[in-house]
Amino acid sequence: MSRSRTRILFLAGCLALSSSFQVLAQLAPREAGEPEAATGYIEKKAHTSQDYMVVAANPYASWAGKNIIEQGGSAVDAAVAVQAMLTLVEPQSSGIGGGAFMLYWDNKTKTLHTFDGREMAPAGVNAYWFMEHGEPMKWIDAVVGGKSVGVPGALKALEMAQSKFGKLAWKDLFTDAITTSEEGFKVSKRLEKLVTMAEQYHKGMKTFPSTATYFYPAGKPLKAGTTKKNQALGKTLRNISEQGADYLYKGELASKIAKAVQTVEINPGVLNTDDLANYKALERNGVCGEYRSKQICGMAPPSSGGINVYQVLKLLEGFELTDYPIDSVEFANLYTQASALAYADREKFIADSDFTNLPYGALINEGYLSRRAESIKVDKPWRFARAGEPFSTQVSQGSSLEQPNTSHFVIIDKEGNAVSMTTSIEFMFGSGIMVDGFLLNNQLTDFSFSPSKDRFPVPNRVEPHKRPRSAMSPTMVFDKNGDLEILVGSPGGSRIVSYVAQTLIGVIDYGLDIQQAINLPKITNRNDYTALEKGTPIEALKAPLEALGHNVKVVDLNSGLHGIQITDKGIVGGADPRREGVAVGK
Repeated sequence: MSRSRTRILFLAGCLALSSSFQVLAQLAPREAGEPEAATGYIEKKAHTSQDYMVVAANPYASWAGKNIIEQGGSAVDAAVAVQAMLTLVEPQSSGIGGGAFMLYWDNKTKTLHTFDGREMAPAGVNAYWFMEHGEPMKWIDAVVGGKSVGVPGALKALEMAQSKFGKLAWKDLFTDAITTSEEGFKVSKRLEKLVTMAEQYHKGMKTFPSTATYFYPAGKPLKAGTTKKNQALGKTLRNISEQGADYLYKGELASKIAKAVQTVEINPGVLNTDDLANYKALERNGVCGEYRSKQICGMAPPSSGGINVYQVLKLLEGFELTDYPIDSVEFANLYTQASALAYADREKFIADSDFTNLPYGALINEGYLSRRAESIKVDKPWRFARAGEPFSTQVSQGSSLEQPNTSHFVIIDKEGNAVSMTTSIEFMFGSGIMVDGFLLNNQLTDFSFSPSKDRFPVPNRVEPHKRPRSAMSPTMVFDKNGDLEILVGSPGGSRIVSYVAQTLIGVIDYGLDIQQAINLPKITNRNDYTALEKGTPIEALKAPLEALGHNVKVVDLNSGLHGIQITDKGIVGGADPRREGVAVGK
């Protein structure tokens, strides 16, 4: 495993907090009323604590994690509670029917661990899984139903991490989520909005009976502010708490999942009970590299995040970025050039390394990135980037479409242990298949639909037991003394890399605090077009960037960044104002 020797700041001074979940029931609906922007530039203030911090995508989830830490739990104990609660209150984005990547900092041994809970393709698939009549399926048609469902991995990864680093009993980590499932939660504005949108964009939502009944009672979308119960999920979580993750992978629930996938009305799939029983979460080596005396650490493939976030930063290291305001044309032109180079490499080279055997370390080699950076100029006219030549193996560039319905949370506990975890079911509401109170993912659509191009294989093609590439980028940053300094990550589909890299530049280069960096108007370029966040001051960059040859689109960039920064003044938590997450701690 990769190891970073660090000394993390331990801040004492515990304050008493009732762990009663009635506290959450009173506070969560009120906190959920914080500004949430589909578009528009809304500032949000940082939350500072002295002891610990939990930042998650929904107030119920943040408070569930806080309660676990107050009971003496570790960061990974809290992560289990947060994910269980997100399954209930943010079903459009993540859950036990999906997958995750987790970075875990063990402060006692000063060791960084990374856990791969990415979904896995069933044994019955093949390279032409998403081809029809010699042509790739339309992505929106492939998403719905059983064909897109991979073996879920989030729960297995959490169980693996908790068995090593947990302090509380597994069964005690689900209490809040079970109670809230049975007694009900207040539907958020965001959930109402996405359930309403799904009527138009997700044909499975009203087609599959259990899904339609839950999300459209009496045929109408869930309404914000109403109390919603999920007794089926409460029962599922209770069984998982008592029997462990094997209830999902080898028990009664496994049979229900396999049957649902194989018999669904649209796009039946082939996932079976053997696929579930054979799934294994993996502990992998992290991807770490130096940027301006900091150590930037992320996930290895099948995540592209660790590689690509570092590439963007390193490609810009030769520039004194603070010579240019962070909202300037000069910065935007430099940043999008670096981003395009990273995304070009991503599309051609990065896939599940257990199958490709490509030496992905070559992509973060300093010499390689130095040569790539030579093409970046502050006044250079825009042009599409080509993938580099980090090694001699011949492969073809594929393409896959990743959607922004994902979730990220960060946690630091009282002993300085930390979690940065990105978790997803992919498209909003995943495949649309609901089993015993939770939704199944559609992550197989993150594979390239075409298995080859120009007679050469595409690394991210579909293969049995393979894990699809992901842009999820849970990240940790250590300072020059080896102290943990930043935890961050985001939803956002393939734009995740851009959101995380821009936030890190805001903190490391421009001296912003984590909340200020998260608040920044977003700019992305995935080697396609330059996107400027709608409703923000950087809309003014459109004309000058177009004069430099950029194809500019002003669009909604609904990131969901959550981060923690450790400072001399305390632990600073930042939650994205574009969504409904909150930072809590003491």
